[in-house]
Amino acid sequence: MSAASKTYDVRTHGCQMNVHDSERLAGLLETAGYVDRASLPADERGEVADVVVFNTCAVRENADNKLYGNLGQLRPLKQRHPDLQIAVGGCMAQKDRDTIVERAPWVDVVFGTHNIGSLPALLDRARHNEEAQVEILEALETFPSTLPTRRDSAYSGWTSISVGCNNTCTFCIVPALRGKEKDRRPGEILAEVEALVAQGVVEVTLLGQNVNSYGVEFGDRLAFGKLLRACGDIDGLERVRFTSPHPAAFTDDVIDAMAETPNVMPSLHMPLQSGSDRVLKAMRRSYRSERFLGIIERVRDRIPDAAITTDIIVGFPGETDDDFEETLRVVRESRFSSAFTFQYSIRPGTPAATMPDQVPKAVVQQRYERLVALQDEISWVGNREQEGRELEVLVATGEGRKDRETARLSGRAPDNRLVHFALPEDLPEAERPRPGDMVTVGVTYGAPHHLVADSALEGGAFAVRRTRGGDAWAALQDKGAEGAVAKPGVSLGMPSIGAPAPVATTGPACGA
Repeated sequence: MSAASKTYDVRTHGCQMNVHDSERLAGLLETAGYVDRASLPADERGEVADVVVFNTCAVRENADNKLYGNLGQLRPLKQRHPDLQIAVGGCMAQKDRDTIVERAPWVDVVFGTHNIGSLPALLDRARHNEEAQVEILEALETFPSTLPTRRDSAYSGWTSISVGCNNTCTFCIVPALRGKEKDRRPGEILAEVEALVAQGVVEVTLLGQNVNSYGVEFGDRLAFGKLLRACGDIDGLERVRFTSPHPAAFTDDVIDAMAETPNVMPSLHMPLQSGSDRVLKAMRRSYRSERFLGIIERVRDRIPDAAITTDIIVGFPGETDDDFEETLRVVRESRFSSAFTFQYSIRPGTPAATMPDQVPKAVVQQRYERLVALQDEISWVGNREQEGRELEVLVATGEGRKDRETARLSGRAPDNRLVHFALPEDLPEAERPRPGDMVTVGVTYGAPHHLVADSALEGGAFAVRRTRGGDAWAALQDKGAEGAVAKPGVSLGMPSIGAPAPVATTGPACGA
């Protein structure tokens, strides 16, 4: 069987960085002649792809169980299809290395976070040598954006501005797996964004482990704010988002850039982790609750409609009842629109793993439930306050699991709230909004975790604005096979990493 006829299936666990890395893995495999199994008609897909790639996460304790459970499910398929190749990459591969092949000897390739570009060659080598290939690099050699990419969406895209992390949070294993921060040159980032817009993308999310410390490598602490402003000058780019910033590096110039750049959306994900100053110190989070609340206050002063989300860890070693009450206090004062809440789990290799006073599981569970209940209450109040507002929603695919049974479509408001909206009952098929289009609707109900906008059924607001993003989505549907998943074609990578070379310029940095 030739490589051109082989299919692949990339399965992603973890953060947005992993999602974008998986787009690169898909681009590499497409360039090497493989075909996305999901792009084929259902009756041509076979029982399993020829190559299955797991792009893994190592942040939570259950990541190990999830990976080995999935690998176990593939073992009988491997026995039935000896030519099936299984590859494991990402943070878990970087951490566990040879352990993966020892625990799952039917795995063919293990590769790390620093060498995702090696995947096609490693697959070929494993096939030729008839033995597992494990290749883990300790440092990044080329910035991942130099690699070909096959994006998941025609109208929305990720752009990495940095990789790695210079912080030493005691609960986090990411710096050990992703390495020190490496920043891309501003001009290369903007060139990539412009290329995405030229392909029909109307929304771009800037990615980095600590996105707002961008510029540290080339000595410009204001570089991120300049980059946001420069994105505002890109014709056709309607929405700019970013994730995730670090409170310690969050400066007022970034707030100003958000407030003064129309296409930078009024949404901010600001990880709190704990409201207790004592716990924050033990976590090596270089800010305290007063500074965090000050940032929230300044953001809301400059951007009143901003929706702020967060991450919180419950049950960090040594956390007392008083510490947890401090977290509840900060959550009440912050009024987050939503929160990703986690029960602390030991990650081997982190300083927190060997700390004394590990909190009993039953105590952690009880605190976790109290925190979730409080945040749900706050989220619901915030969503009820949206009732009666008119919002422009970017129509999306796959956001509403019940859209078919409720006869609604779904998308995201400017502040990133999820909106399920109804269509007028007599709307002709040709006038239906497409994924990537913008729809103006009125919010009729604020549910705890989403908004409902049935204004079109009640004689209220409803207007469709066709966009180039919707055109790009529609063009893909025309080309795809029935029942297949249609994705944009492979785009070439863009170099490179390191401090920018000196160039003569007459304008400010980042074109701002």
